Amino acid sequence: MSVKRIGILTGGGDCPGLNPTIKGVVTRAADHGIECVGLLNGWKSLVGDEPLSRSLTVDDVRPIIKQGGTFLHTSRTNAYNPKNPEQLPNLLKNVERLGLDALVAIGGDDTLSVASRLTKGERLEKPVPCVGVPKTMDNDVHGTDQCFGFDTSVTLAVEAIERLRDTADSHNRVIVLEVFGRKAGWTALYTAVAADADYVLIPERNPADLQGMFAKLREVKKRRDYALVVVAEGADHPDLDDWADEIARGLNGTRLGESSVEIDSFGHPILKERRVGDWAAYQIKKELGWDTRTSVMAHLMRGGAPTLEDRILGARLGIAAADYVAEGRFGVMASLKGQDIVPFPLEELTDDSGKSITRNCTPEALKMADILMK
Repeated sequence: MSVKRIGILTGGGDCPGLNPTIKGVVTRAADHGIECVGLLNGWKSLVGDEPLSRSLTVDDVRPIIKQGGTFLHTSRTNAYNPKNPEQLPNLLKNVERLGLDALVAIGGDDTLSVASRLTKGERLEKPVPCVGVPKTMDNDVHGTDQCFGFDTSVTLAVEAIERLRDTADSHNRVIVLEVFGRKAGWTALYTAVAADADYVLIPERNPADLQGMFAKLREVKKRRDYALVVVAEGADHPDLDDWADEIARGLNGTRLGESSVEIDSFGHPILKERRVGDWAAYQIKKELGWDTRTSVMAHLMRGGAPTLEDRILGARLGIAAADYVAEGRFGVMASLKGQDIVPFPLEELTDDSGKSITRNCTPEALKMADILMK
């Protein structure tokens, strides 16, 4: 198959490193004589009546390696959403209308799962060849040792903890910092270790060990009058359901007053309503009588210029993705293994039931944290 024209899209949440990746794809594709089309707003660009696109040249992407976000924009659109059966026929029609021979999909496990299904031609008249690039601040995509966006987001969270330390010390408080991490605790764990926090709650150690946290904070209290706790948004405990229900009743449905907890197009509940950081702070104050405050990083972790590591990793992955397209190697993503960029099959990102496989914190990483956070 000779590839002459490809579409590039970014899907899911934005993070630093997307623009360097786009630059890597476009500049390397030019070396292969492949024309690039920018698909705007993720899979949303292809599932409507008309495609949303722009031209992409090497000149267009020259300055973007240093910029945060994605200049192609993004969305959490699921092309396989059963509620919108018209989307797949529209997608195939728009791919043909734009004259695209293949797609490069840059995103997390949801975006990449769509790319895998399109490559296999699932529920389509014919396959749409795709190559993927893994992206997530949570660092939890299976099949790669690290995702771009992770280094920048953790660097920002570490800076936040360092600032919070000053005010916690000044007021003799415990401050709880809530960070991203739905299914894996990489962001919370690395933030806690690098910023010398006192305790961390992560999904890998659910249900949360409250007694362990209380014991550690009692030891801290013997040395100083402040403490710092990092909590991943996906940390869980049986008490959290009752906590969330109480908040919902008090706020007419949810934390923000909606009538129900918001669900994205891939079926994931939006975790902001759980307020796990507030829950942890409440538990600390109730048990230890220690004045507490909560700070939530939320979308502050998404913005800003990418770090050196995320610029280079994103660009390397983008270059590799363009090479795979030129070679006709579809149904794979560019992944980091050790120091090398290698192809990894998209279909291996899910288990036999079709559920995404999470790359959780490794035993070595957990052991490191236990040693350094004594």
